[in-house]
Amino acid sequence: MELKGKTAVVTGAAGGIGRATTLELARAGARVLIADIDEAHGNEVQAEAKAANLAAEYLKLDLTSADSVAAFAAEATRRAGRVDILVNLAGWGMAQPFVENTPEFWDKVMAINLMGPIRLTRALLPAMFEARTGKIVNVASDAGRVGGLGETVYSGAKGGLIAFTKGLAREGARFGVHANCVCPGPTDTQLWNAVPDKLKDAFIKVIPMRRVAKPQEVANAIVFFASPRSDYVTGQVLSVSGGLTMHG
Repeated sequence: MELKGKTAVVTGAAGGIGRATTLELARAGARVLIADIDEAHGNEVQAEAKAANLAAEYLKLDLTSADSVAAFAAEATRRAGRVDILVNLAGWGMAQPFVENTPEFWDKVMAINLMGPIRLTRALLPAMFEARTGKIVNVASDAGRVGGLGETVYSGAKGGLIAFTKGLAREGARFGVHANCVCPGPTDTQLWNAVPDKLKDAFIKVIPMRRVAKPQEVANAIVFFASPRSDYVTGQVLSVSGGLTMHG
């Protein structure tokens, strides 16, 4: 139980990678706050955890609203005293040519993928600094490292999240706060299921392992960064993509 006595917040925890991460953190002993705008699925994950005698509870969060982020942070602090682990996992995007994007689309992409994590981190970070301990894991995308076709603004937001992680790691190191980043490749989630079969086949052909990731495989990387096993690791970016993107 490496994380016994720790409290973790996981955004986007109502499904896919978020659900797998929530359950894996809870199995490691953490109390997990399931942060998501999707109440129905958030409560389903809570019920699943409860049935397995795991400590996880749902708390609504809308990352597009600064007021919601502030209210969530206050309630999380009231319930837990201090958040020890923050997993900024929630993300959103849609493949569309940049020249067809609307300003409203840009705003939503930036709010969920970049500004939401920045606001939530800012709200929870002072308590980590005061305690001189904390693990922050930002979940970006390889689109933020190499660019994604039809995902221009999303790529920019995720690239910003990667850079934010590195800056945060430098600032947090002297306070014992670690910040690292996980970049999933194509993963078997509801979003993947919505991709046309022809595009799925094209993706799989260029992945050296010839398959997409399972949510649990991404969750394992996140939990590594959240655990004591990564105590001498900060400012790092790890792709979980079956070799789709390789960086020297």
